Amino acid sequence: MVGTLAGASLGTAVGCETDSKAGVEEQAPVNTDETEYYGRTPEELAWDEKIKAEEYLNEHELATIAVLCDIILPATDTAGSAGEAGVPEFVEFIVKDLPSNQLPLRGGLMWLDTEANQRFNTVFKDGSNEQQMAIIEDIAYPDPDNKKPTMGPGIKFFNLIRNLTVTGYYTTKMGFDDLGYTGNYANIWDGVPPEVLAEHDVDYEETWLAKCVDQSKREEIAEWDEQGNLLT
Repeated sequence: MVGTLAGASLGTAVGCETDSKAGVEEQAPVNTDETEYYGRTPEELAWDEKIKAEEYLNEHELATIAVLCDIILPATDTAGSAGEAGVPEFVEFIVKDLPSNQLPLRGGLMWLDTEANQRFNTVFKDGSNEQQMAIIEDIAYPDPDNKKPTMGPGIKFFNLIRNLTVTGYYTTKMGFDDLGYTGNYANIWDGVPPEVLAEHDVDYEETWLAKCVDQSKREEIAEWDEQGNLLT
């Protein structure tokens, strides 16, 4: 907050020139499409555009992530796959937005390709579904007796990519629809039950009850005249 106020004060002092644009650095245009960035501040929009313009993962890594996302959350009869929901793009964004994920993710992808090469002489994304699942089953459902200690790095990586995939999917409209999430709705409260009121020897006053909302009419939309008087 102190930095913000100091910056504002400095900007005010510099702005005392006759040319209102003097001393003002031009900024790149920011995407303000509310359908894409609903609820974002200008600073957040600028940050999002900056992150999206950066490159970290290469095409091979992105293709491998896309395969993994659809293995973790494939399409069902009622919902599309993680890939269809744009989860690989979400993972790419998060890796750039939170750099602490970069080394674990890239290292995990390298481990996955090494494992596929040792077992099947191919990289993971080019393997058959059976070959891919043979590796996934070892790291998604680790042996509780730890009979395969070399799977440790793969298990840690899969936990990361699975968490990112599920988080990305269930924060999209497709994920909301799959969960049946409809947002928040006001609850209906009919007041303290009569038996509880009787137990305390109290009751609602009719004058106050007349002022309360009639829950049976809560779906009705009020109508007003041109003078602002309530009609119904």
